[in-house]
Amino acid sequence: MNPFLRLFENPWIWSWLASFIVWFLTIMVTLGASTIGVSQAALTFAAFSVIVGLGQMFVITLGPGNIDLSVPATMTFAGTVALKLMNVENGMILPGLLVTIAIGLVVGLCNYSLIKALRIPPIIATLSMSFIVQSAAIWTNRGLRIKPPSVLADFTTSNTLGAPNVAIVALLISILAWFLLEKTIYGRWISAIGQSMPAARMAGIPVDGARLATYLFCAVLASVAGYLLACFSGGAALNMGSEYLLMSIAVVVIGGTAVAGGDSNVPGIWGASLFMFLVVSMLNTYGLGAGIRLIMTGLIIISVIMLAGGRRAGIR
Repeated sequence: MNPFLRLFENPWIWSWLASFIVWFLTIMVTLGASTIGVSQAALTFAAFSVIVGLGQMFVITLGPGNIDLSVPATMTFAGTVALKLMNVENGMILPGLLVTIAIGLVVGLCNYSLIKALRIPPIIATLSMSFIVQSAAIWTNRGLRIKPPSVLADFTTSNTLGAPNVAIVALLISILAWFLLEKTIYGRWISAIGQSMPAARMAGIPVDGARLATYLFCAVLASVAGYLLACFSGGAALNMGSEYLLMSIAVVVIGGTAVAGGDSNVPGIWGASLFMFLVVSMLNTYGLGAGIRLIMTGLIIISVIMLAGGRRAGIR
Protein backbone atom coordinates (compact mmCIF):
# COMPACT_ATOMS: atom_id res chain seq x y z
CA MET A 1 0.00 0.00 0.00
CA ASN A 2 1.10 3.58 -0.71
CA PRO A 3 2.83 4.99 2.45
CA PHE A 4 0.78 8.18 2.10
CA LEU A 5 -2.48 6.23 2.13
CA ARG A 6 -1.21 4.08 4.99
CA LEU A 7 -0.81 7.26 7.04
CA PHE A 8 -4.58 7.79 6.94
CA GLU A 9 -5.14 4.41 8.57
CA ASN A 10 -3.96 5.95 11.83
CA PRO A 11 -6.97 7.23 13.82
CA TRP A 12 -5.00 10.18 15.21
CA ILE A 13 -4.29 11.66 11.76
CA TRP A 14 -7.82 13.04 11.49
CA SER A 15 -7.51 15.28 14.54
CA TRP A 16 -4.21 16.63 13.21
CA LEU A 17 -5.69 17.19 9.76
CA ALA A 18 -8.66 19.01 11.27
CA SER A 19 -6.31 21.13 13.38
CA PHE A 20 -4.29 22.16 10.35
CA ILE A 21 -7.39 23.09 8.35
CA VAL A 22 -8.82 25.18 11.21
CA TRP A 23 -5.42 26.83 11.81
CA PHE A 24 -5.15 27.70 8.11
CA LEU A 25 -8.66 29.16 7.98
CA THR A 26 -7.91 31.25 11.07
CA ILE A 27 -4.73 32.86 9.76
CA MET A 28 -6.33 33.47 6.36
CA VAL A 29 -8.51 36.16 7.94
CA THR A 30 -5.44 38.17 8.95
CA LEU A 31 -3.51 37.24 5.79
CA GLY A 32 -0.88 35.51 7.88
CA ALA A 33 -0.22 38.41 10.27
CA SER A 34 -1.24 36.42 13.34
CA THR A 35 0.43 33.13 12.41
CA ILE A 36 3.00 33.13 15.21
CA GLY A 37 0.60 34.48 17.81
CA VAL A 38 -2.14 31.95 17.05
CA SER A 39 0.34 29.08 16.92
CA GLN A 40 1.92 29.94 20.27
CA ALA A 41 -1.46 30.49 21.91
CA ALA A 42 -2.70 27.15 20.56
CA LEU A 43 0.36 25.31 21.89
CA THR A 44 0.09 27.05 25.27
CA PHE A 45 -3.56 26.37 25.98
CA ALA A 46 -3.51 22.94 24.35
CA ALA A 47 -0.70 21.90 26.71
CA PHE A 48 -3.03 21.83 29.72
CA SER A 49 -5.58 19.75 27.81
CA VAL A 50 -2.81 17.39 26.73
CA ILE A 51 -1.65 16.76 30.30
CA VAL A 52 -5.11 15.99 31.69
CA GLY A 53 -6.09 14.19 28.47
CA LEU A 54 -3.16 11.80 28.75
CA GLY A 55 -4.23 10.78 32.23
CA GLN A 56 -7.82 10.30 31.14
CA MET A 57 -6.63 8.29 28.14
CA PHE A 58 -4.86 5.80 30.40
CA VAL A 59 -8.01 5.36 32.48
CA ILE A 60 -10.29 4.96 29.45
CA THR A 61 -7.86 2.39 28.02
CA LEU A 62 -8.79 0.14 30.96
CA GLY A 63 -12.14 -0.58 29.32
CA PRO A 64 -15.82 0.41 29.31
CA GLY A 65 -17.00 2.38 32.32
CA ASN A 66 -13.54 3.52 33.37
CA ILE A 67 -13.42 7.30 33.55
CA ASP A 68 -12.11 9.81 36.08
CA LEU A 69 -14.53 12.63 36.88
CA SER A 70 -12.40 13.96 39.74
CA VAL A 71 -9.94 15.63 37.35
CA PRO A 72 -11.28 19.23 37.67
CA ALA A 73 -11.50 19.12 41.46
CA THR A 74 -8.02 17.60 41.71
CA MET A 75 -6.61 20.38 39.53
CA THR A 76 -8.23 23.06 41.69
CA PHE A 77 -7.21 21.53 45.01
CA ALA A 78 -3.62 20.88 43.94
CA GLY A 79 -3.19 24.38 42.52
CA THR A 80 -4.68 26.00 45.61
CA VAL A 81 -2.65 24.04 48.16
CA ALA A 82 0.59 24.42 46.18
CA LEU A 83 0.26 28.20 45.91
CA LYS A 84 -0.58 28.57 49.60
CA LEU A 85 2.39 26.41 50.55
CA MET A 86 4.82 28.27 48.26
CA ASN A 87 3.45 31.64 49.45
CA VAL A 88 5.13 33.54 46.57
CA GLU A 89 8.57 32.27 47.67
CA ASN A 90 10.83 30.95 44.91
CA GLY A 91 12.61 28.69 47.39
CA MET A 92 9.38 26.76 47.96
CA ILE A 93 8.84 25.74 44.33
CA LEU A 94 10.14 22.18 44.77
CA PRO A 95 8.17 21.53 47.98
CA GLY A 96 5.10 22.87 46.20
CA LEU A 97 5.62 20.44 43.34
CA LEU A 98 6.15 17.51 45.72
CA VAL A 99 2.95 18.35 47.59
CA THR A 100 1.15 18.58 44.25
CA ILE A 101 2.27 15.07 43.33
CA ALA A 102 1.35 13.81 46.80
CA ILE A 103 -2.17 15.22 46.43
CA GLY A 104 -2.53 13.39 43.12
CA LEU A 105 -1.38 10.12 44.69
CA VAL A 106 -3.85 10.47 47.57
CA VAL A 107 -6.77 11.32 45.27
CA GLY A 108 -5.92 8.46 42.92
CA LEU A 109 -5.64 6.03 45.82
CA CYS A 110 -9.00 7.16 47.22
CA ASN A 111 -10.61 6.86 43.80
CA TYR A 112 -9.55 3.28 43.31
CA SER A 113 -10.27 2.38 46.93
CA LEU A 114 -13.89 3.41 46.41
CA ILE A 115 -14.05 1.45 43.16
CA LYS A 116 -12.52 -1.69 44.65
CA ALA A 117 -13.86 -1.70 48.20
CA LEU A 118 -17.42 -0.57 47.50
CA ARG A 119 -17.63 -2.21 44.05
CA ILE A 120 -19.28 0.84 42.52
CA PRO A 121 -18.77 2.02 38.93
CA PRO A 122 -15.70 4.24 38.43
CA ILE A 123 -17.83 7.09 37.11
CA ILE A 124 -19.79 7.18 40.40
CA ALA A 125 -16.74 6.67 42.61
CA THR A 126 -14.71 9.44 40.98
CA LEU A 127 -17.71 11.78 40.89
CA SER A 128 -18.21 11.26 44.62
CA MET A 129 -14.53 11.88 45.26
CA SER A 130 -14.67 15.06 43.18
CA PHE A 131 -17.25 16.54 45.57
CA ILE A 132 -14.99 15.80 48.53
CA VAL A 133 -11.88 17.19 46.85
CA GLN A 134 -13.71 20.29 45.61
CA SER A 135 -15.01 20.94 49.13
CA ALA A 136 -11.45 20.68 50.43
CA ALA A 137 -10.36 23.17 47.77
CA ILE A 138 -13.09 25.62 48.81
CA TRP A 139 -12.10 25.28 52.47
CA THR A 140 -8.43 25.77 51.59
CA ASN A 141 -8.97 28.70 49.23
CA ARG A 142 -11.37 30.73 51.38
CA GLY A 143 -11.70 33.38 48.71
CA LEU A 144 -7.97 34.11 48.56
CA ARG A 145 -6.02 34.39 45.31
CA ILE A 146 -2.37 33.91 46.16
CA LYS A 147 0.10 34.73 43.41
CA PRO A 148 2.63 32.14 42.28
CA PRO A 149 6.39 32.56 42.84
CA SER A 150 7.89 34.91 40.27
CA VAL A 151 10.16 32.23 38.81
CA LEU A 152 7.24 29.89 38.18
CA ALA A 153 5.05 32.69 36.81
CA ASP A 154 7.78 33.69 34.38
CA PHE A 155 8.48 30.08 33.39
CA THR A 156 4.86 29.18 32.61
CA THR A 157 4.25 32.34 30.58
CA SER A 158 7.54 32.36 28.65
CA ASN A 159 8.91 30.61 25.56
CA THR A 160 12.08 28.67 24.83
CA LEU A 161 13.29 28.88 21.23
CA GLY A 162 9.83 30.05 20.23
CA ALA A 163 7.99 27.18 21.94
CA PRO A 164 5.88 27.86 25.07
CA ASN A 165 7.47 26.32 28.15
CA VAL A 166 4.22 24.68 29.25
CA ALA A 167 4.04 23.00 25.83
CA ILE A 168 7.57 21.68 26.31
CA VAL A 169 6.56 20.25 29.69
CA ALA A 170 3.49 18.65 28.09
CA LEU A 171 5.71 17.18 25.35
CA LEU A 172 8.05 15.60 27.92
CA ILE A 173 5.06 14.11 29.75
CA SER A 174 3.73 12.84 26.41
CA ILE A 175 7.02 11.10 25.68
CA LEU A 176 6.83 9.44 29.09
CA ALA A 177 3.22 8.38 28.42
CA TRP A 178 4.17 6.97 25.01
CA PHE A 179 7.08 5.05 26.55
CA LEU A 180 4.82 3.57 29.24
CA LEU A 181 2.24 2.50 26.67
CA GLU A 182 4.54 1.18 23.97
CA LYS A 183 7.72 0.03 25.67
CA THR A 184 6.76 -1.32 29.08
CA ILE A 185 4.90 -4.35 30.33
CA TYR A 186 2.55 -2.01 32.19
CA GLY A 187 1.35 -0.62 28.85
CA ARG A 188 0.64 -4.13 27.59
CA TRP A 189 -1.17 -4.92 30.83
CA ILE A 190 -3.64 -2.04 30.64
CA SER A 191 -4.31 -2.71 26.95
CA ALA A 192 -5.04 -6.35 27.76
CA ILE A 193 -7.29 -5.34 30.66
CA GLY A 194 -9.20 -2.98 28.38
CA GLN A 195 -9.75 -5.70 25.79
CA SER A 196 -10.97 -8.26 28.34
CA MET A 197 -10.56 -8.07 32.10
CA PRO A 198 -11.50 -11.73 32.73
CA ALA A 199 -8.99 -12.88 30.11
CA ALA A 200 -6.35 -10.61 31.62
CA ARG A 201 -6.91 -12.18 35.04
CA MET A 202 -6.64 -15.68 33.61
CA ALA A 203 -3.41 -14.67 31.88
CA GLY A 204 -1.90 -13.82 35.26
CA ILE A 205 -1.91 -10.05 34.82
CA PRO A 206 -2.11 -8.15 38.16
CA VAL A 207 -5.33 -6.41 37.21
CA ASP A 208 -5.91 -4.60 40.50
CA GLY A 209 -2.34 -3.33 40.68
CA ALA A 210 -2.40 -2.09 37.09
CA ARG A 211 -5.75 -0.35 37.56
CA LEU A 212 -4.56 1.29 40.77
CA ALA A 213 -1.40 2.55 39.07
CA THR A 214 -3.51 3.97 36.24
CA TYR A 215 -5.84 5.93 38.52
CA LEU A 216 -2.80 7.19 40.44
CA PHE A 217 -1.15 8.33 37.21
CA CYS A 218 -4.30 10.12 36.04
CA ALA A 219 -4.71 11.98 39.34
CA VAL A 220 -1.04 12.98 39.45
CA LEU A 221 -1.24 14.42 35.93
CA ALA A 222 -4.38 16.34 36.90
CA SER A 223 -2.54 17.73 39.94
CA VAL A 224 0.46 18.77 37.86
CA ALA A 225 -1.84 20.43 35.32
CA GLY A 226 -3.53 22.36 38.14
CA TYR A 227 -0.12 23.38 39.52
CA LEU A 228 0.99 24.73 36.13
CA LEU A 229 -2.37 26.34 35.32
CA ALA A 230 -2.49 28.19 38.65
CA CYS A 231 1.00 29.55 38.03
CA PHE A 232 0.20 30.46 34.42
CA SER A 233 -3.02 32.31 35.29
CA GLY A 234 -1.55 34.15 38.26
CA GLY A 235 -3.49 32.35 40.97
CA ALA A 236 -5.78 29.45 41.78
CA ALA A 237 -9.49 30.02 41.16
CA LEU A 238 -12.16 27.63 42.41
CA ASN A 239 -13.52 27.11 38.89
CA MET A 240 -10.22 26.85 37.06
CA GLY A 241 -10.55 23.13 36.45
CA SER A 242 -14.22 23.05 35.45
CA GLU A 243 -13.69 23.25 31.69
CA TYR A 244 -11.30 20.30 31.78
CA LEU A 245 -13.95 17.78 32.82
CA LEU A 246 -15.45 17.40 29.36
CA MET A 247 -12.25 18.58 27.69
CA SER A 248 -10.21 15.69 29.11
CA ILE A 249 -12.76 13.25 27.72
CA ALA A 250 -13.28 15.02 24.40
CA VAL A 251 -9.60 15.07 23.44
CA VAL A 252 -9.38 11.34 24.12
CA VAL A 253 -12.35 10.55 21.88
CA ILE A 254 -11.46 13.01 19.11
CA GLY A 255 -7.84 11.86 19.26
CA GLY A 256 -8.83 8.35 18.20
CA THR A 257 -8.57 6.39 21.44
CA ALA A 258 -11.12 3.57 21.57
CA VAL A 259 -13.83 4.40 24.11
CA ALA A 260 -14.38 0.65 24.54
CA GLY A 261 -10.83 0.38 25.90
CA GLY A 262 -7.74 -1.58 24.96
CA ASP A 263 -6.49 0.89 22.35
CA SER A 264 -4.92 4.31 22.85
CA ASN A 265 -2.54 6.72 21.18
CA VAL A 266 -0.59 9.73 22.39
CA PRO A 267 -0.31 11.74 19.12
CA GLY A 268 -4.09 11.95 18.89
CA ILE A 269 -4.27 13.75 22.24
CA TRP A 270 -2.09 16.54 20.84
CA GLY A 271 -4.05 16.81 17.61
CA ALA A 272 -7.37 16.89 19.45
CA SER A 273 -6.18 19.44 22.03
CA LEU A 274 -4.91 21.79 19.34
CA PHE A 275 -8.12 21.30 17.40
CA MET A 276 -10.33 22.12 20.39
CA PHE A 277 -8.56 25.45 20.95
CA LEU A 278 -8.21 26.37 17.29
CA VAL A 279 -11.84 25.75 16.36
CA VAL A 280 -13.02 28.18 19.04
CA SER A 281 -10.32 30.66 18.02
CA MET A 282 -11.36 30.40 14.36
CA LEU A 283 -15.05 30.98 15.09
CA ASN A 284 -14.17 33.97 17.29
CA THR A 285 -11.95 35.37 14.55
CA TYR A 286 -14.81 35.17 12.07
CA GLY A 287 -16.98 37.16 14.49
CA LEU A 288 -19.77 34.63 14.92
CA GLY A 289 -22.22 34.93 17.80
CA ALA A 290 -21.98 32.76 20.91
CA GLY A 291 -24.91 30.53 19.91
CA ILE A 292 -23.58 29.99 16.40
CA ARG A 293 -20.10 29.25 17.79
CA LEU A 294 -21.44 26.52 20.05
CA ILE A 295 -23.48 24.92 17.25
CA MET A 296 -20.59 25.06 14.81
CA THR A 297 -18.15 23.68 17.38
CA GLY A 298 -20.43 20.72 18.04
CA LEU A 299 -20.96 20.01 14.34
CA ILE A 300 -17.24 20.22 13.56
CA ILE A 301 -16.35 17.86 16.42
CA ILE A 302 -19.01 15.37 15.31
CA SER A 303 -17.67 15.52 11.74
CA VAL A 304 -14.11 14.76 12.83
CA ILE A 305 -15.23 11.83 15.00
CA MET A 306 -17.37 10.43 12.16
CA LEU A 307 -14.47 10.68 9.71
CA ALA A 308 -12.08 8.90 12.06
CA GLY A 309 -14.65 6.30 13.11
CA GLY A 310 -15.78 5.61 9.58
CA ARG A 311 -12.22 5.19 8.37
CA ARG A 312 -11.41 2.74 11.18
CA ALA A 313 -14.56 0.74 10.49
CA GLY A 314 -13.61 0.55 6.85
CA ILE A 315 -10.15 -0.75 7.70
CA ARG A 316 -11.56 -3.55 9.80
